[in-house]
Order: sequence, then structure tokens, then C-alpha cells
Amino acid sequence: MEVLVLDVGGTFIKYALINENVEMGEKGKISTPMDTIESFVDVIGELFEKYKSRISGIAMSLPGRMNSDTGYLYSGGSLQYNYNINIIDILKKRCDVPISIENDGKCAALAEAKVGNLKDIDDGIVVILGTGIGGGIIKDKKLHKGKHFMAGEFSMIFSDGKEFNSDFNQFWGGQNGVPALCVAVAEAKNLPIEAVDGYKVFEYVNSGDEVSKEIFNKYCSNMAAQLFNLQYIFDPEKIAIGGGISQQSILIECIQKNIDKYADKLGNFLMEKPKVVPCKYFNDSNLIGAYFNYVNKFVRK
Repeated sequence: MEVLVLDVGGTFIKYALINENVEMGEKGKISTPMDTIESFVDVIGELFEKYKSRISGIAMSLPGRMNSDTGYLYSGGSLQYNYNINIIDILKKRCDVPISIENDGKCAALAEAKVGNLKDIDDGIVVILGTGIGGGIIKDKKLHKGKHFMAGEFSMIFSDGKEFNSDFNQFWGGQNGVPALCVAVAEAKNLPIEAVDGYKVFEYVNSGDEVSKEIFNKYCSNMAAQLFNLQYIFDPEKIAIGGGISQQSILIECIQKNIDKYADKLGNFLMEKPKVVPCKYFNDSNLIGAYFNYVNKFVRK
């Protein structure tokens, strides 16, 4: 039997059928409902009805802070209806099969730890670059969630020492999320904000545009500084960088160049440089991690 695996994002719900050999069968995506929990349940229910004769259960990757053991969502990120509810209890009224949930960044970390670029180590960190900065921490080959299920919520690391004034740009997620890079390039080139996305940024950078290259280097320099902080806090063996822009090889190269720059300047204060690698599965990492979370909960006892 296969598992229906769902990666719920703020724009689309990506789905796939995954078998016991971690092979993906049918795949697709549908728009994420943004209005009500009832609409969300209807969309998931329709997918369940389509595949219920083929599946043993449902595995979900979701944004927000959650207790993945009980199914309780404390927050739902951009999905405002997913606050202070038990999503598993709600979905099981429509989909009467075993259901597992886990935070999207933590799913990406699970995928890398199980079959990706962290599978050969004990302690690692995954940093996902998107609208903000998500991720997960692997400790002794297991996902570390933290007492309040907040481990890996890197977006909320303060990066500004000024008194907090409700400005997201005071957080690491505001400074090193992909939108921050796009906005900086758009403003520097006097373009409308909506005219510059991640693809456009790398089109400029890879073509040698000096303004864009300078902004991109500053972006990677800020990233390198925070990776040093993570290195000194947790001392991982590797840090894997994911998210759509991580497919650009120049990203890892530029981050590593800036890590080396900081290491040279640290001199006697340097204890260990962060070892940075790309995530292996890119856009499929949340699906694969959600599948392993399901297996851990319902198959491997």
C-alpha cells in the first residue's frame, strides 16, 4: 500500500503517492485554500476520495508550530485558520485513515537525515530559505523538536540589537528570506517589487550584473554570519541549505566564500567553520520527510 503525502504551503498543496521503497508514484499540486478550515478539509477530503483504495494513510507537512504527536496546531503560519486546533481530529472526520503531521522545515530535516546529505552524520542542521527561514535540527540521528516544538524556527532569531518595534526585518527571516534579496535587487535597479523574483535575481547574478552581484554577496555574508552562530550554539557536523534558491550552485559557493572570509578574520577566536552542503531533494524534501514521519509513527514501533 502507498501513503498519500501532502506538502501544504501558502500557495499550493503538493501531493504524491509514496510506497514502502520511498518511490513516488502519481504527483500533483492544487491551490491551498486560504479562507476557512472547512475549505481546507474539503480539498484534502477530495484527494483522499480519489486515492482511498490505494492508500494506507495520509502524511502531511504543514507550516506552523505543532505537537506532531497529538495533532495540535498552535499556529499555522500563513494559514490563519490553522490556529489552536487539532488538525488530525478534524481531518479524521472526513478521512478515516491514520494521519500524521509535522512542521515543514522539520520534514525537510528528516528527509536529509534519512536519505539525503545528512544521512552519514549524527548531528546536523537544515536551513530552508523561503519567504522566511525554516529548518530543523538533527541530534543523534533523530529530529530534535524542543520543549515547545520551536527548535529550527530560525526565522525568529533576532538579528538587530535595537529595541523591537514589530518589524520582521529585525529577525533573521526578514533579513535573509528570499523576499529580502528580491526587494534589494528591485530597489537598486529601480524596478517594481513585483517584477523581481528569485529567478530574476539569479538571472542578473549569473549574467554578471555588478549591482546584483554586490547585493547577493551581502546576502550571503549575512547568511554566513548566522551560520557561524548556529555552529557555535549546536556544533553540527554539517549544515544543509534548502529551498528553491539552493538549486543555484552559486549560492552555496558564495556562502562558503563568506564563511572562509569570516574564518580568516576570526583568527584565534575561530573554533570550527560551518561545513555547508546543499539539500539533496530540493522541492521534494518536505514530501519525503513527511513520509518518514508517518513511517516512524505508524509502521516502525
